Amino acid sequence: MRNFQVMNYSFENLSEKNLSFQQVFDRIAQFMKKDPKGNFRLMVGTDSQVHSTYTRFVTGIVIQREGKGAWACIRKVTIPRQMKNLHEKISYETSLTEEVVSMFTEERKDQLINIVLPHIYKGAAFTIEGHIDIGSQRRNKTRFLVREMMSRIESMGLEPKIKPEAFVASAYANRYTK
Repeated sequence: MRNFQVMNYSFENLSEKNLSFQQVFDRIAQFMKKDPKGNFRLMVGTDSQVHSTYTRFVTGIVIQREGKGAWACIRKVTIPRQMKNLHEKISYETSLTEEVVSMFTEERKDQLINIVLPHIYKGAAFTIEGHIDIGSQRRNKTRFLVREMMSRIESMGLEPKIKPEAFVASAYANRYTK
């Protein structure tokens, strides 16, 4: 008999715990409705940290109104072993990002787009980005994964971002993997 881990679909931030995805979506929509003329970036990214007996993965969701603040939350997943193979670890990070992004169904994306739609001629915008904790510089040992992981993110209709632009994965989520 196999022992499968039940995936944790609860999200949290510094002020709230045990948020369902619907509650996360509602917070994002509320944030956007405060200033529907804003330039919004919805960003999702995952980072991980290998510990002595487990590997912790943290996926961050950030809605940013450029120049006017952000709302964010995280989702933690723990794998009960050390995941040391770099390709496996980065691929799993990307899968967790894809999984959270897939919760933003076409209907949900349309709801968010419809918040800014009446204001696009006044500078309002909405983009969705997938942040991947990899880099293309020569010194970066993940550079061999850039094309594969960016293709996966693009295939979901997202704008892929890698280091140094992938701050949701490399900075925000990273802070909670320790």
